[in-house]
Amino acid sequence: MNSGTAAAAVSIGEVERAAAAVLPRPVWDFVSGGSGAELTLAANRTALDRVRLVPRALRDVSACSTASTLLGREVSMPVATAPIGYHQLVHPEGELAAARAAKDAGVPFTVGTLSSFPLEQVAEVGATTWFQLYWLRDRALSYELVRRAEDAGCSALVLTVDVPWMGRRLRDVRNGFSLPPEVRAANFTVDPASEAHRAVPGASALASHTSTAFAPSLSWADVQELRSRTKLPLIVKGILDPEDAVRAAECGADAVVVSNHGGRQLDGAIPAVDALEAVCAAIDGRVEVLVDSGFRSGVDVLKALALGASGVLVGRPLLWGLAAGGEAGAREVLGLLAAELRDALGLAGCANVSEAGRLRTGRGPLPVDRATRHDEGIPR
Repeated sequence: MNSGTAAAAVSIGEVERAAAAVLPRPVWDFVSGGSGAELTLAANRTALDRVRLVPRALRDVSACSTASTLLGREVSMPVATAPIGYHQLVHPEGELAAARAAKDAGVPFTVGTLSSFPLEQVAEVGATTWFQLYWLRDRALSYELVRRAEDAGCSALVLTVDVPWMGRRLRDVRNGFSLPPEVRAANFTVDPASEAHRAVPGASALASHTSTAFAPSLSWADVQELRSRTKLPLIVKGILDPEDAVRAAECGADAVVVSNHGGRQLDGAIPAVDALEAVCAAIDGRVEVLVDSGFRSGVDVLKALALGASGVLVGRPLLWGLAAGGEAGAREVLGLLAAELRDALGLAGCANVSEAGRLRTGRGPLPVDRATRHDEGIPR
């Protein structure tokens, strides 16, 4: 798939297959792999596949709309891009192309601490930009990144709290994965990711780098201190336990993201969609609840809304689009999500996003024949 054929895709599964065909195997494994035996990676999809929606009948959906708000800002659909590092691994224009696609789609773009372009340059694209923060051992550098995000006009701060160090991702270990020389952590003047470029057989250079750079001591006291130092809306990402969600709200968070890091941290962690309802019940509307990990379609987004989420963060599909077709491919992924969500809303009897939150749900068995699943033919 290239920029000319990206528009021919009719599903995100097709975009995924196109990305798998063009990316070098080690890069594909880095993007698509999970930790350990990848049990949680697989469970995220299994859990979403089991969620069943109960559509309503005889509802006027002639003016069906996907428009919503996230953190008080209007969005074209209740979707934002999830933070992912090093977009340049899959396309030379990396985060810049992805941010332009998000701007055109009318959804927030989340630029990461480990972005391959400086956060200021990404923010200049003009999308609603959220900045994702990893808590660093150099605390002063963490606060400097927050100040830069504020000065660049970012509209929210996303604190990732589930990475004291990188989970043991066996694909990367087997590949001895490291960053190529042209890809770096561009948010740092003195590049702390230099360790991420040193290939060592039987080890992940990126895991070595994060164990050196990230602070495993991050605590609720740090969240409170961060809250006191910035006026930006604060999103706490990486929550699965309802008690942690309540604690985040008590510390001043404006939203939480129910997430198991896309199956890339604790292998065996509960699927995010299975944790969602309990978190929403515990939060009881005090802050917004977002969710990520395994979401691949507009129907998946509708399921999250029905289970109580305010919106969904989408990660890997955007990178698949970027790999397969550059900016046009990323734009196509977001366009497919919007079209699928509108279709799902209307077929479920919902004229708008708020009505989706009143749908009933159930859990069903997985289909016996899964030959037509979206990941058919994808290398592992």
